Amino acid sequence: MADVTILGADQKPLQKVALGGGLEGADRSNRELARWSPSVVSADQQINPVKDDADFRSRDTVQNDGYTAGAVFVHRDSIVGSQFRLNVQPDYDLLGGDEAWAEEYQRVVESRFNLLADSEECWFDAGRKRTLTGLIRLAVGGFLYTGEILGAVEWIREQDRPFRTAIQLTSPSRLCNPDGQSDTRFLRRGVASNYHGAPVGYWFRNGHATETYDHLSWTWRYVEARKPWGRRQVLHIYDPLQPDQTRGIADMVAALKQMRMTRKFQEVVLQNAVVNATYAAAIESELPREVVFGSLGAGQTGFAETLSSYMGALSDYVGSANNIAIDGVKLPHLFPGTKLNLKPMGTPGGVGSGFEESLLRYTAAALGVSYEELSRDYSRGSYSSIRASALQTWRHMQGRKKNGADKLATMIFTLWLEEEINAGNIPLPPGKKRDIFYDPVMREALCSCTWIGSSRGQVDELKETQSALMRIKGGLSTYEKECASLGEDYRRVFKQRAREQRMIDSLGLEFDMDARKSGSNSAQKTMKEDEESEDVETT
Repeated sequence: MADVTILGADQKPLQKVALGGGLEGADRSNRELARWSPSVVSADQQINPVKDDADFRSRDTVQNDGYTAGAVFVHRDSIVGSQFRLNVQPDYDLLGGDEAWAEEYQRVVESRFNLLADSEECWFDAGRKRTLTGLIRLAVGGFLYTGEILGAVEWIREQDRPFRTAIQLTSPSRLCNPDGQSDTRFLRRGVASNYHGAPVGYWFRNGHATETYDHLSWTWRYVEARKPWGRRQVLHIYDPLQPDQTRGIADMVAALKQMRMTRKFQEVVLQNAVVNATYAAAIESELPREVVFGSLGAGQTGFAETLSSYMGALSDYVGSANNIAIDGVKLPHLFPGTKLNLKPMGTPGGVGSGFEESLLRYTAAALGVSYEELSRDYSRGSYSSIRASALQTWRHMQGRKKNGADKLATMIFTLWLEEEINAGNIPLPPGKKRDIFYDPVMREALCSCTWIGSSRGQVDELKETQSALMRIKGGLSTYEKECASLGEDYRRVFKQRAREQRMIDSLGLEFDMDARKSGSNSAQKTMKEDEESEDVETT
């Protein structure tokens, strides 16, 4: 069959369309894309075989790279801060209570939980090493370079404990298939799931693979995801990128290659700078080389001995010469007919150059922070640019806080609240009994809460405080939200304000705190009046 030629409107043959249809990114005949053949596998097939390598490389980068280690602290400080506090918000309409009960419930629950969470006895940590804030900070840091938060729920029976619930955070590398089994449909990288993909149990290795203290490193234990009545036994949190993804992977894995190259680049540049600071000293003679060699006996059998004698005499002469010092630098008298020539060994490198900056920007994007926060370089930014970058980082941190820190803290709070309700320490809505907690809807209503973490920070305190007051006055925000953005609990702030106001009134003190407009406060007004009076006196 003859080839068919299709003509265009200009009566010329149309060009053949390349493979890939109309999508340039899927074109297989393009020179730049012809050899690009990504693996067509599921999320678990892509992640699970290399999960350990990715996690260990990320951990090594965090431990040995200053910028990446700094990013971990940025995440901890921006999400958790110095104290992670509970702000319980029960749905009293659904629970059948009223506002009076809701206020009592908030007061009792928050007082008991926050007191125990901040105790130096570290009740919530099974190892008694970290407070609740410490547990959340540890989990947030690990989430950055492993992509997961993993913990087991313990029930510790000790007489001196105020409650028995405790959390044992665990390395994600210990969650794996027993005896090195391959993944199956219902067992993926240590996670046993049902037909719908919901986890039903977890296989924990009893020690790290490299620990040789005893045989426990080569044994596994199976922990059910929940008790028969619904109580969690394992806390496993990750932010999946694809459907059907069983294990998490760190975002920074996408930039590990560039991070390593940045570190190597900085090392080479620093070595170059060190070489540039050193000099090679060459002693030169004014006589021609042939004359010098001839006079030394070049071409004769005793040339080597003669040259050795000459160099020995030169060394003795320079070593015994009286040195002239200028500002502590010694200048030796040289052998007659010689001079000292200093030659630099290298040129300065590119630390702080645009190339390094581009690498750091790439790293900052992968770590979810701004370039300024990663490099600690704010010299080129204006108020608007720094404010914009800080806002972008804040959005990212809020997402991580909600899906990571808040989720873990709420799980811990739910476990604790179950025990406290059964112990009779928490007031329930009128007419309700303890079994209300085991109704899934009622449990959600009782455990509804938010978490107050780190302050958002302010670039210009005056402008941003004025904006907050305007939002409250305009009905666009509340004192609760604005105090939370400063890392404070509005109830504690109001109670403290009331105590301070009572003390001020009792002492008969008066303060003028009118700072609504820049340049309009009483202190500046007083200074201006003093200056005017001085001008009048001078006149």
